[in-house]
Amino acid sequence: MAQYLIAFNDGEMPYPRPPEVGKDAAAMLRDAKQAGVWVFGGGLETHEVVSVVAPDGTVTDGPYPETKEHLGGFAVVEVPTREAALYWAGRIAAACRAPQQVFELLPPPPEVEGV
Repeated sequence: MAQYLIAFNDGEMPYPRPPEVGKDAAAMLRDAKQAGVWVFGGGLETHEVVSVVAPDGTVTDGPYPETKEHLGGFAVVEVPTREAALYWAGRIAAACRAPQQVFELLPPPPEVEGV
């Protein structure tokens, strides 16, 4: 089985959120957990509260200035096929009223597998 990152950009969810968004998101999450596909997920703090850590350890507050889009939230699901990941992305998109991006996560390198 593969893991997929399902994510949306900050600002794509309607604001203020319609009251049914929370109910629909909770139902989708419950269904994903019952199906055994939910790994982890959540919304992210606003992009103004981001730090970037460079390879040399230098910390800069705020996202890259040239970045126009910022991640607003994500879910990781573990499913047997890309089609299954797209199904769950559709469920998340409908519940959250926001389009979702789907990325397959690469497996860990053999030397760190099982760590």
